[in-house]
Amino acid sequence: MTGSSGTVGTILKSGLPYDITNFDLPHSSIMDFTQLLDTLPGHDTVIHLAWAMKHDNWLTESFDPDNLLGAFNVLEASQQAGAKRVIIASSVHADDFVEHGKNGLLDPYSLPVPDSPYGAAKCMVEALGRYYASAKNLEVICIRLGGVNKEDMPPEHPKSERQVWLSQKDCVSLIKACIEADSVPNNYAICYGISNNSDLIHDLKNPFGWHPLDSAK
Repeated sequence: MTGSSGTVGTILKSGLPYDITNFDLPHSSIMDFTQLLDTLPGHDTVIHLAWAMKHDNWLTESFDPDNLLGAFNVLEASQQAGAKRVIIASSVHADDFVEHGKNGLLDPYSLPVPDSPYGAAKCMVEALGRYYASAKNLEVICIRLGGVNKEDMPPEHPKSERQVWLSQKDCVSLIKACIEADSVPNNYAICYGISNNSDLIHDLKNPFGWHPLDSAK
């Protein structure tokens, strides 16, 4: 698991019933391809969460190209090391859900219109994953995560943030479903990681039988 010491990584480590290899700063870096390649043999699934958020998040007007290189390193090293599946943390910001959600449920496979450079970068990573799924026979799952927080509470406002809240329990169960799936249709899937919130604007369909149990009322 890259980015294993972050908020989502910490939640998954405490909730998933598997042996997890932590891969995160300061001891491990996805920018070090050789280190990745040395670590990955023997792992059948890679969860890629690492992302430099300081200057690359949905509120910034720039993005960090190292995040794209890091994603490439993870996918390439996973393929070379013989991993079966890579689960990538994308984001609901890959699409301008506040605007486009007015027209019905957002389909994860519709052409997205990012709401920020950060969202566009996530789309680039999704496209890179699609390439590896098609050309390299690597199973890739891109999860457009909603808002996960340490408090495990839906934000009071704005409404848009409540609509994309993802509880810790639902987050763990989604990743678990992705890990335990027998296969990924056509080697590639995109799905939304969002709890079953009121005024839901995202289509939560997925090929893994996952159904969120929590809700921001």
